[in-house]
Amino acid sequence: MSFINYSSREINCKIVYYGPGLCGKTTNLQFVYKRTNPDQKGKLISLATETERTLFFDFLPLALGDIKGFKVRFHLYTVPGQVFYAASRKLILKGVDGVVFVADSQIERMEANIESLDDLRINLAEQGYDLDKLPYTVQYNKRDLPSAAPLDNMNKLLNPRNIPYFEAVAVTGPGVFETLKNVAKQVLGELKKHY
Repeated sequence: MSFINYSSREINCKIVYYGPGLCGKTTNLQFVYKRTNPDQKGKLISLATETERTLFFDFLPLALGDIKGFKVRFHLYTVPGQVFYAASRKLILKGVDGVVFVADSQIERMEANIESLDDLRINLAEQGYDLDKLPYTVQYNKRDLPSAAPLDNMNKLLNPRNIPYFEAVAVTGPGVFETLKNVAKQVLGELKKHY
């Protein structure tokens, strides 16, 4: 889980944005990166091959405070959403502290959302994690589109436990920081239990 750097007095936490291909995971991270103070963030790194892309950057949010004199630094990752990148998704989930499931709100993407959520549970279980016991937030992205499914339907299909969820439009920003703040607070809550 989290990594403690005693020399810099930092606790490093990993948050992974997971979801089907083209649901808005990358757009979320790009929006957060653009709006984060340059003094509080690292570089946006894109690990790209011919057909897949994984984004990563870290940031140090001042507003969330510290834990016993240690600053908390969050490392945000996206996973490639396409089905044939299962190995990459498993690797990126290793050492995860919190998960944001980004669902595509378009009615025609519900099956892809369900498959991706099932894939998330399986990949976490293979690494010894239980999604029901991890800090976890759902984001319903693309709420501005005319083909967006009703929120009640999405919750029944993707969020039967009624964990925290947010409506979002990642390209313009509504819901993006609310989602991140929620999962970050959950991660901090878990850290405080153990330190």
